Amino acid sequence: MELCSSSSSLLRVSPEKLSFSSSISISQFQLKPSTFSKPRLRIHASLASETQGLPRDSPQRLLKELAQRKQSTTTPSKKKLPPKRFILRPPLDDKKLAERFLNSPQLSLKSFPLLSSCLPPSNLNSSDRTWIDEYLLEAKQALGYSLEPSSTLSDENPAKHFDTLLYLAFQHPSCDRARARHVKNGHSRLWFLGQYVIELAVTEFFLQRYPREPPGPMRERVFALIGKRFLPRWIKAANLQNLVFPYDDIDKLLRKDREPVVKSVFWALFGAIYLCYGMPEVYRVLFEVFGMDPDADDCQPRARRQLEDVDYVSVEFEGKKLGWQDIATYKPPEDALFAHPRLFRACVPPGMHRFRGNIWDFDSKPKVMQALGYPLPMNDRIQEITEARNIELGLGLQLCFLHPSKHKFEHPRFCFERLEYVGQKIQDIAMAERLLMKHLDAPGKWLQEKHRRLLMNKFCGRYLREKRLHNFIIYSEEVHDRYEHNRRLRNPATTAVQQAIHGLAYTVYGKPDVRRLMFEVFDFEQIQPKAV
Repeated sequence: MELCSSSSSLLRVSPEKLSFSSSISISQFQLKPSTFSKPRLRIHASLASETQGLPRDSPQRLLKELAQRKQSTTTPSKKKLPPKRFILRPPLDDKKLAERFLNSPQLSLKSFPLLSSCLPPSNLNSSDRTWIDEYLLEAKQALGYSLEPSSTLSDENPAKHFDTLLYLAFQHPSCDRARARHVKNGHSRLWFLGQYVIELAVTEFFLQRYPREPPGPMRERVFALIGKRFLPRWIKAANLQNLVFPYDDIDKLLRKDREPVVKSVFWALFGAIYLCYGMPEVYRVLFEVFGMDPDADDCQPRARRQLEDVDYVSVEFEGKKLGWQDIATYKPPEDALFAHPRLFRACVPPGMHRFRGNIWDFDSKPKVMQALGYPLPMNDRIQEITEARNIELGLGLQLCFLHPSKHKFEHPRFCFERLEYVGQKIQDIAMAERLLMKHLDAPGKWLQEKHRRLLMNKFCGRYLREKRLHNFIIYSEEVHDRYEHNRRLRNPATTAVQQAIHGLAYTVYGKPDVRRLMFEVFDFEQIQPKAV
């Protein structure tokens, strides 16, 4: 047999001179080299190992050779199994489901619902405790907090859960512990809240520091402080880079590897600080720990032609720049007209009193106040305080409806731009808090997308137009017809007025009134029944 002789002659050759040529002529079988040339090496190497102990002319040797050849040429295709996370699991029974929810830390705090919603959905395990024991003291020392465990504080103090939230803030998606669901969801929910906390804090700071400046240059200042390109600098200034990148040098990483991770940790950090200590502590960490300098050269806006501002500012802003300490430590007096009096004065110029008693004040203001549910009932000691607040509220509402085309070129601050700027930020954080408390098990990315879809600019303007409030916007005579009949001009203007109303509500009555306007008056979530 030709096959037998070829195999026996093959085995007589020493392993060093082993040849892989076949005695079967290629002209008889026109085999493609791509189908047989690669397995041939594997066939003969495995044959030499398996048939080593058998005699040369043994039938078992021949049978093994043929079986091996057949197996290598006709390999069955392996079925790809779906990943385990896509395999459906049987649902939990009612008893286990109830235990899981009742034992969740998210349902442990009744007095702090927002803080409770940002706690991890399950208790921390041993691997989480290991990180806390090794690195948490370093993080607290860098941020300027007491090294004592926060769990020793009283139950009425929200800072009791600071250690847990601070641990979650450093567990960015690239680290090993972020694979656990309770860690991943807890971190993502913190950065979802923290991004809006930082934006609101810096916006309020610059509005009061620069009472004459329009929002355009102010946005450039904000970006130079908290833009994602500059965040690694602040993390490094606070000596937190080793906790964020324990195995890498932050300066040698590429931007695409460094910036998303730092941004995630930075936002989550301020989400944790805001929940446990409030907005004054956010200012301290921003400007004292991270060393942000609003007067630095790289934080200044580009040079541009400014309109001359001939109007007065409030007395508390005259001749001085407020620092972050002034903003963080400010407490309104007991008989203050507003919830945020200094922010109101920074956004509503004193010269607005010249518009008292005009046509809009008599004709349009009562209809607008009735549609918005103003004025709200307040328990004031003196009746004159209530009357003064209502007068200022009416002037603020007129400013909210004052389009820049009317007076901006002669009086740059007599328009809704500054109120619109603070209104954007406060409606962002109000919606974020609402979504966090409403969806306890949702990750941050899902909440971010939900937040974006609910607060799109086109929806904000639509809700204002549904109340027929766009008819009261004050345009100049030259552009009035153009804005009335062109939706591409009208819709952005109605969006700006909507956001300015939220800014005014925040400065006059505080955040609860912003929630009332968003979810009861304008129905941002679109869950109220519609009138037929």
